[in-house]
Amino acid sequence: MEKVNIKGVPETMLQTLYARAAYSRQKKAKFHDDEAEEIVSRMDYDFSIAGKDAMMSKGVIARTILLDRMVADFIRKNPGCTVVNIACGMDTRVYRLKKNSSVAKEMGEVRWYNLDLPETIAVRRRFLEENGHISMIARSAMDEEWAKEIEEPKGKVLIIVEGLVMYLTEEDVKQIFSIISRSFSSAEIIMETMNPWVMEHMKEKSIEATKAKFTWGIKSGKELAGIVPEFTWVQDVSLVEGMKVIMPVYYLFGWIPAVKNISNKLVVMRK
Repeated sequence: MEKVNIKGVPETMLQTLYARAAYSRQKKAKFHDDEAEEIVSRMDYDFSIAGKDAMMSKGVIARTILLDRMVADFIRKNPGCTVVNIACGMDTRVYRLKKNSSVAKEMGEVRWYNLDLPETIAVRRRFLEENGHISMIARSAMDEEWAKEIEEPKGKVLIIVEGLVMYLTEEDVKQIFSIISRSFSSAEIIMETMNPWVMEHMKEKSIEATKAKFTWGIKSGKELAGIVPEFTWVQDVSLVEGMKVIMPVYYLFGWIPAVKNISNKLVVMRK
């Protein structure tokens, strides 16, 4: 067992890792995450709070299902693309997609970068060896230098920003988009966002235990288009769509505007 001691926002990556691993062990799971299960089994960390946080876990599983689907779709349509996974934490999406028969062939052509803070990447390196077409970048998403570590893209560029911007400020978000805009002639971004009402009224026990605080949110990606005008809003995908997969009852009331509006969204932006 390897002891892990990390605090604040970076610690939230352990809660989401556990949620995926626990779900993956279920017989009727919609996805399997062998890497997450193995890492959790090797990690000396108290996951007890995460194990009791059903709201956090369901949200993580819903967004994982949707993001896996959306990223796979982009890769199928854009063979030889470059993917930058910002705030990767202990994310293992690249490995799930490599085992996904619908996109496995295309994954052999993808250049995939997992980017996060140096202290986070230090933990990641203890559990995952990444080289060749999969590599790590130990930098902040607001650090201009990270883009210089990306090989000149031969195809389209996809940027994934999952579970990050709700802990940032609007200026931080604008900085991330500015770096992307200056570094790539064109790019598609899938960014998870949180509704301001949820930030104020909903609490996730496992996230609170890390002392991380939600600080920024928007109601729709259309608001983001006003903040970063060099990018075009493409669509919002509500996490309700992912909840329908794991909890069919959402087919009955997921259409209600209030439910759909306050759920986290995967906002797709394009330059």
